[in-house]
Amino acid sequence: MTAFFIDADNLCAPAWVEEAFRTLEQHEGSVSLRRAYGSADKLKGLGEVLRTRMIRPYMNLSLTKNTTDVALAVDVMELSYAPSCPSTIAIGSGDADFVPLVLRLRERGFRVVCLSDRGKMAPEAVNAYDQVFLVGQETEPVTEAPTAMAVAAPPAPQAPAAKKTPARKTTPRKAAAPKAAEQAAPAKKAPAKKAAAKKATSATATKATGGTAAGRNAAGSSAGKSVSVRQILDHAPALKAGQWQPLGAIVKLLHDAKLLGKNTASTKLFKKFPDQFELSPQTQPNAVRYLSEGR
Repeated sequence: MTAFFIDADNLCAPAWVEEAFRTLEQHEGSVSLRRAYGSADKLKGLGEVLRTRMIRPYMNLSLTKNTTDVALAVDVMELSYAPSCPSTIAIGSGDADFVPLVLRLRERGFRVVCLSDRGKMAPEAVNAYDQVFLVGQETEPVTEAPTAMAVAAPPAPQAPAAKKTPARKTTPRKAAAPKAAEQAAPAKKAPAKKAAAKKATSATATKATGGTAAGRNAAGSSAGKSVSVRQILDHAPALKAGQWQPLGAIVKLLHDAKLLGKNTASTKLFKKFPDQFELSPQTQPNAVRYLSEGR
């Protein structure tokens, strides 16, 4: 019996999860227990592969500190003490946080293997496992294929034919040269007139419509700058509780209220009020909360 526990916050690409599952079946046999742990957003992105591979999703609580690794480790240890425990446990993550768990499982006689995205495998965690399988190798042949084709691509047998054809057409080209020169002179004057006409029409168009476009831009920019904390709370009342809220849901409410433009970054809006709002995590935030009394 093989059990596969996936850290969806680490092994989060649907293609790599599918490849990891195929690799595990090929080397360890049938997979009886299949679970994926992660945030709501990560599990939603893996929805199709979870459905087709019958992998049960376990959504993690939305907290400031990511606790997916601990939730996965607790369930693995609980399973290891079950009467019908698996003989092989596969961890779908290259995170070094799982090393203590892996060592404990191996001490108790389990075979523990790792399946990780090639770019996320921690080097210090490799020796902890009985075997490590890296997925994502499909990107390498793609980079080699163009170079191989470029080396084998020079078919130069047509070069002589290209030299013979221009030699036969040298005389007509000379005869046609003056005609092309005669036609080129009026052709150059025509664009000059057209360019002047375009400038005149564009000048009148900007006079007629430039004021309204500038007014709209100025209104949009001023609307973005005049947004207040009170307006944000009025249109996103869930923030008043002071609890962490999904950033995407709050941004949608502000877009619907036209407090945010389509091209306006939501993080910039909240960062204008550092004493009232807090974003998490610092890089690529996905949650926001209201600090009622400031920091």
